[in-house]
Amino acid sequence: MENKRQLRNTLLLVFAALIWGTAFVAQSVGSTYMGPYTFLAGRSWLACAFLLGLMGVRRVGQQRRGIRLPFWLHGKTLVIGGGLCGIVLFAALAAQQMGIGTTSTAKAGFMTALYVVLVPVFGVFLGRRPGPKLWACVAVSVVGLYLLCLAGRDTLALTGGEWQLLLCAVLFTLQILLVNHFSPRLDGIQLSFAQFFTVSVLSTVFMFALEQPTLAQFAGAAVSVLYCGIMSSGVAYTLQIVGQKELDPTIASLAMCLESVFSALAGWLLLGQTLSGAELAGCVLMFAAIVASQLPDRRR
Repeated sequence: MENKRQLRNTLLLVFAALIWGTAFVAQSVGSTYMGPYTFLAGRSWLACAFLLGLMGVRRVGQQRRGIRLPFWLHGKTLVIGGGLCGIVLFAALAAQQMGIGTTSTAKAGFMTALYVVLVPVFGVFLGRRPGPKLWACVAVSVVGLYLLCLAGRDTLALTGGEWQLLLCAVLFTLQILLVNHFSPRLDGIQLSFAQFFTVSVLSTVFMFALEQPTLAQFAGAAVSVLYCGIMSSGVAYTLQIVGQKELDPTIASLAMCLESVFSALAGWLLLGQTLSGAELAGCVLMFAAIVASQLPDRRR
């Protein structure tokens, strides 16, 4: 029974990674119709609606079982945690959406996935000491990044979109650390709603300040916005919450790392994007670094 539960939860996380990976295609298509803040506002408000509905359905189920709890739990902590996580998530998603419009989905997926290596590296500032294996993973990921972005160029400078995707990885790292700090004290779905509500408000303000949204834009990008809002932000996050319960964190991390592979496959199958031999080698090295960073250290 325990093995079946482990397998089920692992498959749920793999499915979540598939949704996140294919969402890069939706983001790439959406970027041709509207600005990054407009796209982000549309998907975030949809995510809020989905998560609010999910909380409502759960509330009805609790009442039928005789469970009486306040709808919002730990209100003050929820506002602080959701606000901080949402501000960083807004910046990360905005940088990602800007960067993905200028490069392939494969590059965007693999560069974003660098947060898996950066999370333990940032742990240095929290008093943790990464071992030699982690620093080796960082070195390998840098080589992979060079092959993916710079090999064959006359200049070693990253493009503006590639810098935005690197910034996105750093911001996702900070967001993960914030979620790790607040999630033990909060309901996971409510924390998700609070952070996406913050993202929605901020992206709407920037949308009207810097862009000119029209109904025609939303009509053209409707499928992309719906997929990213409901499937990527809503369904996949819920699958992550369910899948990580009672599952070894190493297995969970490895399953979610497949997001970068799925983004490359989706770009190839759905958009006809191809990678050179050097770029493929860079993808392999970066994915190997990501996977190796999550493997447990061998204990004597």
